[in-house]
Amino acid sequence: MYFCAQLLYFIMVTFITALIILALGYIVYGTFVAKVFGYDASRQTPCYTMSDGVDYMPMATWKVFLIQFLNIAGTGPIFGAILGILYGPAAYLWIVLGCVFGGAVHDYLSGMISLCKKGASLPEVIGDELGKGPRIGMRTLSLILMILVGTVFAQTPASLLGNMTGEWSIWGDSNPVYIWTAIVFAYYILATLLPIDKLIGRIYPLFGMALLIMAAGVMIGIFCNPGSLPEISDAFSNHHPNPNTLPIFPGLCITIACGAVSGFHATQSPMMARCIKNEKLGQRVFYGAMIAEGMVALIWAAAAIKFADSLNVDGSTPYEKLMNAMTDANTGKANPAILVNQICHTWLGGVGAILAILGVVAAPLTSGDTALRCARLIAADFMKIKQNHIMKRLMLCLPIFAVSIALMFIDFNVIWRYFAWVNQTLSVFTFWAITIWLARKGKCYWIGLIPALFMTAVCSSYIMVAPEGFQLPYEVGMGIGVGVMLLLGVLFTIWKRKRQ
Repeated sequence: MYFCAQLLYFIMVTFITALIILALGYIVYGTFVAKVFGYDASRQTPCYTMSDGVDYMPMATWKVFLIQFLNIAGTGPIFGAILGILYGPAAYLWIVLGCVFGGAVHDYLSGMISLCKKGASLPEVIGDELGKGPRIGMRTLSLILMILVGTVFAQTPASLLGNMTGEWSIWGDSNPVYIWTAIVFAYYILATLLPIDKLIGRIYPLFGMALLIMAAGVMIGIFCNPGSLPEISDAFSNHHPNPNTLPIFPGLCITIACGAVSGFHATQSPMMARCIKNEKLGQRVFYGAMIAEGMVALIWAAAAIKFADSLNVDGSTPYEKLMNAMTDANTGKANPAILVNQICHTWLGGVGAILAILGVVAAPLTSGDTALRCARLIAADFMKIKQNHIMKRLMLCLPIFAVSIALMFIDFNVIWRYFAWVNQTLSVFTFWAITIWLARKGKCYWIGLIPALFMTAVCSSYIMVAPEGFQLPYEVGMGIGVGVMLLLGVLFTIWKRKRQ
């Protein structure tokens, strides 16, 4: 009876309620945002008006949804959520509120504005709204970010596959990691060069469905296995077992990006804006994919803390147990892949083992290949090179892959620390571009302005206090972050009044 009471209290309050709010967010707020945008179901989309048989082509809506979902998901909503729940139930609040009012709005409007601009890539969208300087800056930043994502997401699955197959006799004396790296890059080249329906359009829906099935199986495991979930009343205190970690604000908002707000998503939305058949489908594809990702993140956050609480490992709290359970014995660092593997094997059995491989191997692959494809599209847009001939695509891809391969030989332990901040900073520029676009069109710009101000404070304060930033005292960093937010708010108000 006690276990049942605990189950009802913790899961009903924190988990089921959060899932319901996400679903209602799609139905209610998603519909409101779509009306604010003002889609025109009679207007032809770029997949028809600019069809080239490579990047612009109509695709079935269910495929577009699953491709968009996997483009923006990868391992982000799994690993980020597991690391984020260490902060406590505040992770639930950030996933739900961040997703509904931030991330889904960000993904939907960036995709739909791109659709209105003939499928323009993110730097061009931002440049049209914020000016020449931001356009140039976003071209550079986006290209760097895409190449960095492609490179690291080649290393991760290659390393995992190398460890799994290291004892195979077919390798001989060769290092399996190097062989898998070559295979991964060969796949990336094909995914970047081929028409979107030839490879991505065929395998992404399968991987996307597998990721959703894995999340559904884990959700069932939450109900059927022992362990407790934290109380929502503890959401505003920091439960992180590492005393040196940053406070919940801004640390949690940077740790959980995919599943709440992620600037990377806005670089991916234009790819599907070139394939969507009707503007009325935008809510389903862009807003819906982000809500689905939020649900995946919520499931993994709850599963991680509940599974850890049931383990016989060191720790006086579930958070300490979780940290110890996913610490790599060789490196001494937290590795969420360890916990993903344990949960899938324990809760889902043999099927879980297969799904775990998809989760920690296939998911990063599908982030890396679309990142490099996106790099090609960004370069093609600002260089105004049509992509209907393979030689033109190859001309752009060769330098991109050359840089990516060269970066494989660099230690990313320090560089990658900046990725999370750069990713969220990209969302800040996207939110401000969205806000300006809405204001110019005479629409309800508040749906973009509020998350723009919030994420401005997050990113400004984070870089001020973070170990990889200026390392200022927390109070000083927060003051600067809030100051930057207020300054941009005032500048926006002045700009808007001048337009009236």
